Parts: sequence; structure tokens; C-alpha cells
Amino acid sequence: MNNSLAKSYKGILSVALVIFCVSFSYSQKKSSVDSIQIKVESLLKKMTLEEKVGQMNQYTGFWEVTGPAPKEGNAKLKYEHLRKGMVGSLLNVEGTTNVRKLQEIVVKESRLGIPLLFGFDVIHGHKTLSPIPLGESASWDLDAIEKSARAAAVEASAVGINWTFAPMVDITRDARWGRVMEGAGEDPYLGSKIGIARVHGFQGDDLSASTSIIACAKHFAGYGFVEAGREYNTVDVGTSTLYNIILPPFKAVVDNNVRTVMNSFNVLNGIPSTGNKFLQRDILKNKWHFDGFVISDWASGAEMIQHGFAKDLKQAAQIAANAGSDMDMESYAYVNYLKQLVEEGKVDIKVVDDAVRRVLRVKFELGLFDNPYKYCDAKREKETIDHPNRAAVLDIAKKSIVLLKNESNILPLNKNQQSIAVIGSLANDKNSPLGNWRLGSVDSTAVSFLEGFSKYNANYKYAKGTNLAIGKTAFGSDIEINETDTSEFVEAINLAKQSQMVIMVLGEHSHQSGEARSRTKIGLPGVQQQLLEAVYKVNKNIVLVLMNGRPLAIPWAAEHIPAILETWELGTETGNAIASVLFGDYNPSGKLPMTFPRSVGQCPIYYNHYNTGRPSPKGEVFWSHYIDESVKPLYPFGYGLSYTKFEYSNLTIDSSNAKNIKVSATITNNGNRVGEEVAQLYIHQSVASVVRPVKELKGFEKFSLKPNESKTITFTLTDKELGFYDNEGNYVVEPGDFDVMIGTSSQEGLVGSFTKK
Repeated sequence: MNNSLAKSYKGILSVALVIFCVSFSYSQKKSSVDSIQIKVESLLKKMTLEEKVGQMNQYTGFWEVTGPAPKEGNAKLKYEHLRKGMVGSLLNVEGTTNVRKLQEIVVKESRLGIPLLFGFDVIHGHKTLSPIPLGESASWDLDAIEKSARAAAVEASAVGINWTFAPMVDITRDARWGRVMEGAGEDPYLGSKIGIARVHGFQGDDLSASTSIIACAKHFAGYGFVEAGREYNTVDVGTSTLYNIILPPFKAVVDNNVRTVMNSFNVLNGIPSTGNKFLQRDILKNKWHFDGFVISDWASGAEMIQHGFAKDLKQAAQIAANAGSDMDMESYAYVNYLKQLVEEGKVDIKVVDDAVRRVLRVKFELGLFDNPYKYCDAKREKETIDHPNRAAVLDIAKKSIVLLKNESNILPLNKNQQSIAVIGSLANDKNSPLGNWRLGSVDSTAVSFLEGFSKYNANYKYAKGTNLAIGKTAFGSDIEINETDTSEFVEAINLAKQSQMVIMVLGEHSHQSGEARSRTKIGLPGVQQQLLEAVYKVNKNIVLVLMNGRPLAIPWAAEHIPAILETWELGTETGNAIASVLFGDYNPSGKLPMTFPRSVGQCPIYYNHYNTGRPSPKGEVFWSHYIDESVKPLYPFGYGLSYTKFEYSNLTIDSSNAKNIKVSATITNNGNRVGEEVAQLYIHQSVASVVRPVKELKGFEKFSLKPNESKTITFTLTDKELGFYDNEGNYVVEPGDFDVMIGTSSQEGLVGSFTKK
């Protein structure tokens, strides 16, 4: 055989092999899906209506399972429901002993032995905690975020949990809303990418693996747009905002196989989300082809009575089921009334069957029918919880820190720096830095700021200055902030006078953000602002370290304090992460995922706003502005400094191929330190059938550069990036003129333009 024939023959074999492998992989996947579907249908045929309704019912933990079975009251009823197969899942149960005991009840005592799902709020770690999600989002590092979620899944699965109520993919623009700490900020593009990373981290490559847990995208939909930033409040948005800002992160995670979606507490356009057919059936299940299941939020079905949308719990069950809410969390609506509603013809049995199919499919995918006790390995529990891998947690904590200001390069600190004063009660706090939403963790287990700082430099003295919080600080209870006591100011001021440098650790208590933690004042709480100004009067050489769960309005500090470090609430490794940045072992690389306002009066404030007919700035009375404050943010979306300096140059745009427009720029590290930069791509369509925002993030890349090293990055703009949703929810791509910017934040970069034909 000659060489050309041999090469041709090998080429044919290679192509054939590729085709065979792809076909085999597809057939294997399809076979697996078909196999599960056959099992689901077979089981469904065996189920009574009561058992079907049971799969749609979720209870919270109600019984100390190592003790005797409950003999009376609501706990006894729930116990009997378990034995009869009338419970599909439980939440707030952890520990392999507890999970196994409850799983054994349903598997061994119920007629069909359908295993339970065990859900838990694993929001930013289980026992070992990563930064709060908003803090993680400031890393703009998708790989690190995914690894953080994977670490959480490994820990949670080891204690019997197989379902987390995360990630929250709500987009929000209002720092008053306490739950901003639980999401990815204000931008739908960044939020979509982070949502995908978290879902993949939780669910892994193989959902049937013992370290994988089901993810849950929440809250569907609009929850982040509650009016006035007030928790559980009404949402009233236009269709353009709904389709282009609120829904894209949900669609992104649905397209990437998230297995559950949680509806929300709020009313959207006059209809509670739990009873919203338009959201749950028309969009999520029909248009997007979501084949997982929808879980209500806690008692949100029953809350439709308070909303004035249902007259009683029975009608609430009818509305929720018909609207597409598949599983009822702690409303008792389905378990009490759904069977009767079907028998009365008010809910079609097909609606129930569809919901149960979805629940069973996820249980089969998780591998629970093959081994109901796969999450009950006591040996793995002990090994995982007692010896956690904290490397991923420390890594994401360092990457989440944002350098907001660094006049005269006051940072990084010299490890031999003498005479340092550390001031602020948060500096010696091992509890608050853990952040909110840490139900599986142990209080006061964070590495404190002082513990981390002392590893680098012992030449400091500490003064509390003031107590931030007094009274109860437990989850579910309000806390009392010190608004009057300045008795410890004197010690802090005297220490500052005697010191060359002052590190002030100020911010929020962790229970000032999170669910039901809305604030009308988003400056430094309590008397901390007074303390900061008092210390500044005697020593202006201050580094302000902020610990908080939301953007803060700190205009005085931004004007007067030479260095400001935003550290959020970084979780277990807080002190180690902050110290590594302060002393330069890690060069800060974080960028803001939310705009910092100058005043709470600017809220909601966000970078991707529309122009007005009278945009600012304009030097007359009748234009869009405030008469007492600038319209500009204090710190914009995407902003964050480094200990080195990055220069952008050589913007080039190739629009010769309308389907793949290439936008490139060169970034050079002009400083003397290795540093990571997040290059960001923004576009603006000048004229469209629906008004477009002044800027929209459509790409970003994080990379490291050595001193004097350059990198040319190229973004590709396709119809996926250049289009938008019209007011009927149709995705459209229109020709026209586009402005484009590549830069270091949403406000600074190289600007060009192109025309899409």
C-alpha cells in the first residue's frame, strides 16, 4: 500500500472511530435517560394517589431520631406520614445517624419504600465556610468558585445531605436588601457564569456520585427586585427587565442541568410566584424544557392567603399545583388537600403525575433507589468533617478581597513594620466573619483578623474601640447594635496617638445581612463612623479593613482614609486570607460585583442603566440628577485595584464576519509585582427596537502577568452576546452600530465601535 493510500485509510479509520465514539456516548447517555424514564413510569403505575401526593410534600426536621418515636401532636402525624410514604423529602436534618434512621423508616416501613431527599441550606460551605456568595463573586474566578461549591458538596454529602438550596441566582441592584450577600450581584452575565460554576460544583460531573448533591436555583423569579429593598416585599418590573435582567441566570443554569428550582415569596405583576403559571409552566417547563422539579419556598404556598390570592389553604394548594409548583415546603397544603382536589376535579391527575415524575426522576438520577443509604457512611463523615480540606476555602477567600483605595502605596505592609495599632471589635471576632447562612457550621470557628495578622507581624497593640453588637446574635433573631456607647473610644484614640500606623477593622455584624436583614441606613453601623473620625484626628495613617455582607455607603472614608480593603465576610479562613493580602503575599485581584453608592438615597444604583432623555452631566436645572449628591457611584461595578499597575492598549475590532466579531486589546503589567487582572468587555447598541443599557458586560477574562509582561486577549462577539429579549420574551438580534469597551472596570477602558450588518 502506498503512503497516500495508507494516510487516506488511517484518516477514514480515525473519522469512523470518532463517529463511533460520539454515537456510542450519545447512545449510552440516551439509554441511561430512557432507562430512568422506564423506571419512573413503572413506579408511578404502582402508586396510589395518596402516595403520589406524598412525594410532593416536604417537612422540616421534627423529631430527635435517636430517641423514642413521637406519641402525640404534629410530630406524631409527621412520623405516621413517613411510615405511609406520604413524605417526599425532609429539610434541616443532618448527620449520618439521623439520616439513616429516617431513611430506614420510609424504605423499610412504607409500602413502596421510595427513599427521601434530604435538603439543607448549604449556601457557602457546610461546616467549613467559604466567603459569603457575594464575596466569592468578587473574585470573578469561575474555577475557584466551582471548587468552593465542590468543597461544600463533599462536606455536606458526608453528613447525609443530598440537596442544597443554592445557588441563589437572583440579580439585585439594591444594597438595602439583606439577601444581596447570598447572590452574585447586579449583572446578569456575571451572575449567569457564576450560577453555572456553582451548580457544577455542587452536582459534579456525575450526579450519582456519593459526593454530589442536587443544586437548587432560587428564587424564581424577581425576588432581588423587592421594592425599597425590603424583604418579602412586592416586585413590580417591566417585561424588558424581567426578560433581560432577571431571567437569564435562571435560563443559564437550567441549560446546564440544574435539577431543582425554588419559587419565591414575592408577588410579580400581582401574582405570587408560587401560584404563577406564566413563570413556572409557560416559561420554565414549556419554553425552557426544564425537566427537574420546582420546590416552593418555606410556606410560600400558604402565604398566598396573606397575599389575597387564595381564600384558604385548600385553594392555595389548587393554585400552586396547577401553576407548576411540584413540591410544597412546610405549607401542609398538598398533604392535606391535594388528594381531595384531584377527586373533585379541580386539579387534573395529569398535573400530579407530572410533578411526581419529576421528583422520582431526580431521585433515580441521584442513585437513591440503587442505594438509599449512600449518604450514610459514618466513616466518611468523620474523616471529612474532622479533617476538612481548607485549601480551596483559603484560595477563594484571598481572591474575594477587593482593594478599593491605596494612596501612596501604603499597602502592602512591611512585615517588620513597628508600632501598629489594630482597632475595632471585629478584629478579635471569630464569629461574625463566618457570615450569615451557616447552619451546619460551629459558631466562633473563624480564624480571626488578629490571629491571621499575628502570624505576619507581632508588633501591634489592640484596642476594641467599641462594641459593634450587643444582645442576641443567633440565626433567626434580631441583634442590637451599639448606637450610643463610646466609653472605649479613649483607649483606642490614645493607642492611635502612640502608633505609626493604624489598622481599623470595621463593618457589619454578620446578622445584619442575609434573609430578613434589610437596612435603610447602609453606612458603618452604630458608633463606628464616630470612632473612625476620632482616630483619624490623631493619626491619618490608617488602613480601613471592611467586613460586611453588602455594599456600604462610605463617602467620608473614601475621601479621607488612604487605604481601604473590602474583605466581605470571608468564612473560616478569614484572618489568614486578609493578612496574606495586607502583607503582600497575595496581590489583591477582586473586582466589585455590585456598585457601591455614595448615599442610600441613590439605591437602587447599577452600572447597566438606561440613558434618559436628559442624561447627566448637564449644567442646568432640568436634567437627570440630584441637587444634593452626585449621580455617580462611589465605587463602580467591576472596580478593584492591585498592588501593581495594568495598562490597556492596542484596541482592535474585526467586524468583517458579522457572526464572529473579534475585539482585542493588549494588557501590560507596568508594576514591579506579579498580579492578576480581570479584563472586562462591555457593549452598547446605539439604536434598537427596545432601548439598550448604556453598557452591558459581555465577556471577561482573569489572568496573571509578571512585571513588564504583556498579554493580548481576544473576545468574540456572536449573536448570543449581541442580541436581547424583546418585550414578548423573544430573543432578537438587530443590525446597527455598537460601542465597545475593554477595560479594568465598568467605568474605565479603551473605547471603539463597529457596525453589525
